[in-house]
Amino acid sequence: MRLKVTHECPDFGSYRAALVKSLYNVDAGNRVSLEADLPFEDQGWKVGLIVGPSGSGKSSLGQAAWGGEAGQPAHWPNDKPIIDVIAPNGDWRAVTSALASVGLGSVPAWLRPYSALSTGERFRADLARIVADAPGRVVIDEFTSVVDRQIARIGAHAFSKAWRKTGGQALLLSCHYDIIPWLAPDWVFDTATWELRSGRGVQRPGIELDVFQTDWRYWPLFEPHHYLKLPHMIAATCYVGFVGDTSVAHLAVSTRPGLREARACRLVVMPEWQGAGVGLRFLEAVCAMWRAGENRYGKPMPMLFHTSHPGLAAALRVRRGWTQVSGNLVGENKARCIRTLRESAERHGYINAGSGFGGHFRAVQGFRYLGEAEA
Repeated sequence: MRLKVTHECPDFGSYRAALVKSLYNVDAGNRVSLEADLPFEDQGWKVGLIVGPSGSGKSSLGQAAWGGEAGQPAHWPNDKPIIDVIAPNGDWRAVTSALASVGLGSVPAWLRPYSALSTGERFRADLARIVADAPGRVVIDEFTSVVDRQIARIGAHAFSKAWRKTGGQALLLSCHYDIIPWLAPDWVFDTATWELRSGRGVQRPGIELDVFQTDWRYWPLFEPHHYLKLPHMIAATCYVGFVGDTSVAHLAVSTRPGLREARACRLVVMPEWQGAGVGLRFLEAVCAMWRAGENRYGKPMPMLFHTSHPGLAAALRVRRGWTQVSGNLVGENKARCIRTLRESAERHGYINAGSGFGGHFRAVQGFRYLGEAEA
């Protein structure tokens, strides 16, 4: 499809305007015309990208796309949490899935209005709303322009994966070239060179994750992003995943009575790394270590993992190497739990925080890691 865009304004004749025309030998500056051949009529593409420097015509081309009839990101009210605004008439599980799929997996953020979110969270909330609404066509201007480059790259990758499941077509407009290998668009139009090229086959940069055994010293960095406020697990071994010098994921592992199996909790992935698959890789790496006997007990143990995060539970249900073992909707008796924890703390000489689990609705899902060989 050939797009023709023309912008006109009055040809001003003020003294300064006339002086500029004379000094710079310019007849007029009131008309701008753009023409570009873009593959809007092709049916096989899902994600297209118009990229180039500011002022090069990206927004004008986006406004003209599909005759100007494509959808745009919607307005956010300030009196409702984002979980109520996204697809209000749809299945809430689809909403949480959309939020998790674009990397906004922080449950407390779901309970805040859009105006109370950080810039990075707003960027991902916008993407989640678009994914949940799944319009047939959408144009997103200034894509990744308001966030730092780490969030931009991971967010572009997460959005591309989620959007391709909707069946719609998304036209993204950006001035940043670094997102191209992460986004992997079907086509790219560069307004700096006015050239159209395929974006398929571009190799996404790999993420090298290193796992280190440690204690609770890193937990204060991750705790604000965990959806529960609980005391430390007793006698736990902690693990932290690093990408380069940056700590990106945390997990704590303790053992069950008799050292028959281990239990993993406190899985947290930093917000700027959510949506890249780092969390599952990290969790499985630790589980594989314990299953192989690479732990302080020197004993192979299967790993149990419990979560009430709907997106993570859905991923583990279909993940090779995992099997679901429980699905409790209501927590255990809280008074009994408080008493048990207090008695255990007294036996081991710990100071009990007086907290306990249970007594509330919480869709806790339990999984056991089997490993690739037994999956």
